[in-house]
Amino acid sequence: MEGTWACLIPFILVIPISIITKQVQSGLFVGLLVGSYLLHPSLLGGIEHMVQYVISNIVVTNNIRIIVFLYSFAGLVGIIKLTGGIKGFVHLISKKVKTKKGAMLLAWLSTFGTFSEPDFRIVTIAPIMKALSKRLDLSKQKIAYAIEFTANPVIALIPIATAFVGYMVSIIGQALKTSGIDQPAYTVYVKSIPFNFFSIVIIVVGIYYCFFKKQKADESLEKTEKSGQTSARKHRKNTEPIPRNSGVLLSKGSGSFNMETGTISDIHGEHTGMFESDEHADQQEELDSAHRAYIKETPIRPWNLIIPIGLFLLLTLFLSWWDGHSKAQGFLNAFIKSDMLGVMLTALLGAVIAAFALFMFQRFHAGELVTHFIKGGNELVNVIIMLSLIWAVTAVSEDLGFSEYVTSHLTSWIPQMFIAPSLFILGAVISYFIGSSWGTWGLLMPLGVTLAVQSHTSLLLAIGAVFASGTFGAFASPLSDNTVTTCTVLGIDVVKYARSKLVPALIAAGISVLLYGAFSFFR
Repeated sequence: MEGTWACLIPFILVIPISIITKQVQSGLFVGLLVGSYLLHPSLLGGIEHMVQYVISNIVVTNNIRIIVFLYSFAGLVGIIKLTGGIKGFVHLISKKVKTKKGAMLLAWLSTFGTFSEPDFRIVTIAPIMKALSKRLDLSKQKIAYAIEFTANPVIALIPIATAFVGYMVSIIGQALKTSGIDQPAYTVYVKSIPFNFFSIVIIVVGIYYCFFKKQKADESLEKTEKSGQTSARKHRKNTEPIPRNSGVLLSKGSGSFNMETGTISDIHGEHTGMFESDEHADQQEELDSAHRAYIKETPIRPWNLIIPIGLFLLLTLFLSWWDGHSKAQGFLNAFIKSDMLGVMLTALLGAVIAAFALFMFQRFHAGELVTHFIKGGNELVNVIIMLSLIWAVTAVSEDLGFSEYVTSHLTSWIPQMFIAPSLFILGAVISYFIGSSWGTWGLLMPLGVTLAVQSHTSLLLAIGAVFASGTFGAFASPLSDNTVTTCTVLGIDVVKYARSKLVPALIAAGISVLLYGAFSFFR
């Protein structure tokens, strides 16, 4: 279909609806439905073709791989929780901290063991850091900074063994295919990593904030913490334990956070009373309460985290070389030529099988392991739905002539050197209001790649700008699941904490805009 202004309607609808509803899926659904009716304007034609778009894109080989990878990875995390891997890891590292700087160093170094997914990292390290905060008289705000500076920004830069990699490669591959570019999506992704300027700059800013800046505690935030502790003591009489195997106490009020599933029912800064202890409770009880945040009755077995994740990393590296060594000359070229998506899925399934064997050898029941594997996988169903809708919306937009319209109109409106900075600014605004890095990446990647190709600007710079823009919202937005999870676990006010993060976030964003402008000018 020849490109007309109608090809923009799905995207025009997706972004504001996502911002208003704070759910990317709802915006994508409306955009897909409207786009399908524009192509097939009959009573049932739009709905029928909408279903066809979804199904036909899901069954694409690489897309099925992405879905299996995401579900299996979350499932692996689920059985690691069950078998005490996370609890053991927390117990192991908690004994090493004696000073404030040591606590900050712990928060940063723990990234090496928890880099697979941001919320996984947060629920692993935040409870133990909170337990240490009283013993070391450490501000919870500073603890939250240390955790979040090393969550989404760091994980977005790691090209193997994370829940991000498959998704990032998938949306790049879809955008490259749409623009007629025949390049391996994983190779393009790896080459774009140095251009994710926001992630790099915010990490540097984070090092300054955590180790060098003499930070005065935010009075309003500290008051909130104290009132939260007082409130927790008052409400302890009104709390009741969840079933015995969870070990988490939740208030009978409306706000709640489920450590097992990561779901949050109140994101407006209300305290749940979770992890709070009496004023005179000793430090060991505080640490024990942090351990119970994972699963109460499990043993302390750090190797149940280290072995499966370590095996996954080693298998990924070996199979990447093995898959590519016959296609290229040289050790490094073998990694570039490998089918990374297939390799990571194979490595992950190998790690899952090994984990099941290890845990059953430790006398965990197979039925219990399968149940927690499925429960873990189900945590990413929303992401899988979002991915399916993104693939379908992209296909509808192309059938409406999106690329042709962008070629003949938008590229002439935006000067070449402003494309990457504009993508970053637009994506940063979107991600701040919807609180989703993945949603922002899925919305903007097709536009970013098309603009870069048609305007002959740097493709890697545009892709890096899109990824950087989503990372901004994941870090700074009060609606981000990372922000909400961190605040809920640490017991601090979401909105006030998010407002305090705007300063380092805007500093990093400003530097990033300048870098995108400079690189656009010289490349």
